[in-house]
Amino acid sequence: MNLSRRGLLTAGGAVGALAVTAAGTGNAAALTGQGSGRGGVRTGFDRLAADGYRLLKGRKVGLVTNPTGITSDARHVVDVMHPDDRVNLTAVFGPEHGFRGTAQAGGSEGYYDDPATGLPVYDTYLKSGQALADIFTASGVDTVVFDIQDAGARFYTYIWTLYDCMRAAALAGKRFVVLDRPNPMTGRAALGPVMEPAFATFVGRREISQAHGMTVTELALLFNAEFLADRPVELEIVTMSGWRRSDFFDETGLPWVPPSPNMPTPETALVYSGTCLFEGTNLSEGRGTTRPFELLGAEGVDRRWAAAANALDLPGVAFREAYFAPTFSKFQGKTVGGVQVHVQDRTVFDPVRTGIALLVTAKQSWSGFAWRADNWIDKLTGNTRVRTMIDAGAGTDEVVGAWEADLAKFRVIRKRYLQYR
Repeated sequence: MNLSRRGLLTAGGAVGALAVTAAGTGNAAALTGQGSGRGGVRTGFDRLAADGYRLLKGRKVGLVTNPTGITSDARHVVDVMHPDDRVNLTAVFGPEHGFRGTAQAGGSEGYYDDPATGLPVYDTYLKSGQALADIFTASGVDTVVFDIQDAGARFYTYIWTLYDCMRAAALAGKRFVVLDRPNPMTGRAALGPVMEPAFATFVGRREISQAHGMTVTELALLFNAEFLADRPVELEIVTMSGWRRSDFFDETGLPWVPPSPNMPTPETALVYSGTCLFEGTNLSEGRGTTRPFELLGAEGVDRRWAAAANALDLPGVAFREAYFAPTFSKFQGKTVGGVQVHVQDRTVFDPVRTGIALLVTAKQSWSGFAWRADNWIDKLTGNTRVRTMIDAGAGTDEVVGAWEADLAKFRVIRKRYLQYR
């Protein structure tokens, strides 16, 4: 079977095409394939491997990945690729938390030789631009492959690792291949405020919405065309087969691996794009518990918060008065009061609106409420409006309404790069 940029590929019984992707910049080749049912989703890596890695034939490959880079039978892709003579994997690049996932939030593993494979592992965390391009050059690879499970939120840093690596690969003259995995929140919609350029950080490099509703290959196409147009990377993508935009992660048939220590389940990812906003407050966002981002609270918070949140009658969600003692992070070893978020109908649940509603009601029901002194909330929301409007007494609908015009414009841009039904 001949596989070229304009050839045909049989993937799991479905016919796909490897062709120039019009949604990209004109130099993005796409290995695409659509499935029809729930379960049985094949990731970009599974499809690439099933085709004998022909997209990587003759290339010296470096892989940007972490513990989520697994096959459908839960083997790590590095451990699968390394002994396979059909592909020349020569380096690994580790993001935040590290390639094997040993580091907590805000940490990485540094440079080392992987004991299992002997491959050199380079640290990419907090590196960008020419410094990251120099790492790619020093590694000796000619093709950089990205394979990491995302969580669907703008402030989840792996998509900015993707962005930084694409930019650096362009500077270093390397090809770039993105292997797709599901968005655990589904790909139904973009939600929340669009980041303003003045608030660019590693939790938001560019102007996308707080919950982007895209997969990593779709984001790569958008990044290349919209944000890297002055120097686009030579981009190739391998999409999934069998995934639909409406699919939640548990409908894919794929194993879940926590992409970071505080993202233990797909249910965490479902609420994360809203409740992570509590990182910007003096309340615990549930780190140090078995339900991070589902448990929220602080010393002095009582039943009034859950009552106020439930009174809003938000779609698809209810709030339980809860008490917990974090084992690390905020309020370590102390018993705090707050709420547990219970998603009852995920098809109508809006995590970003819910996060805003919880901020509004927390401030109304607890006199001790405060923003983090560094105004981290502005970095998470990508603007000052959310903080200043809540401080001024705005309600949930008013705060949400303030970003609708910008969100509508982003949705138009986003639509150009969507690859799935």
